[in-house]
Amino acid sequence: MAEKQKFKWHSWATPWVLIFPTLVGLVVFRLIPIVSSLVLSFTKWNLITDPKFLGLKNYVDLFTDPDFWKILGNTLKITVGYVAGSMVFGLLLALLVNNKIRGMNFFRAAIYMPVITSSVAVGIVWTRILGPKYGILDFLLKKIGITAPYWLQDPKLALWTLTFVQVWKMAGYYMILFLAGLQSISHEVIEASIVDGATPTQRLFRVTIPMLAPTSFFVLTVAIMDAFKNFELIYAMTMGGPQNATNTLVYSVYLNAFSYNRVGYAESIAWVLMVVVGALTILNFFIKKYWAQPLE
Repeated sequence: MAEKQKFKWHSWATPWVLIFPTLVGLVVFRLIPIVSSLVLSFTKWNLITDPKFLGLKNYVDLFTDPDFWKILGNTLKITVGYVAGSMVFGLLLALLVNNKIRGMNFFRAAIYMPVITSSVAVGIVWTRILGPKYGILDFLLKKIGITAPYWLQDPKLALWTLTFVQVWKMAGYYMILFLAGLQSISHEVIEASIVDGATPTQRLFRVTIPMLAPTSFFVLTVAIMDAFKNFELIYAMTMGGPQNATNTLVYSVYLNAFSYNRVGYAESIAWVLMVVVGALTILNFFIKKYWAQPLE
């Protein structure tokens, strides 16, 4: 008993002392900004004068503004395109690099390289590639007799071009996630399917993809959150244009807060964004019960 008392150095307060720095950081850098943002969404503030309480006016103006619905539509379109593209190309790349051959680590690293490259740098490079007069892609298409469209200047193409660039940049990240899922699949299951006479296509769609259900759910959730945070590429490539064709909720928050000095209005957009992301996240976890279950 004496030895046990000798090593009993902690008390009931010890855990609280240890987590106190984390609690301070959570309150100061998370909870207080969230509450402040909600309060500011009911005010008129230009960053200079004192905030003026407006009640629900910011939200009324927001939902009666035709531009808001266009921006919300852009956000949902880029989310659908980015999530679908990331999952498809991420899985295809993972299947390609899931082989034990010489030099495979080099290709994995090369595919992953755009992920760790600055988004602004990627945006500038792709803007040069897609340039209407002196872009490399325009030059190559002219060589084979094709007139290149205005990728970033056409309101009908700009959003999807931006989505493609975002998918290209982040596909390596989702490749790594899918690769981890592929390598966790039991070899016995794959070998059993081969013995049963399954073709490679049958093994892919009836064994591999179903057993990747938990990984696919995780990738889906992460991709949705990434899609709603897409800011740097929009700023570097289109700045929300042309004609608001690539303006999204997160970029609209930036424009209203720091270009138009409408901080209260920007905060109301931010809270709409939070509600949309929260609703999709809840929907994802509801779907999880019926989808993200691996084969036994």
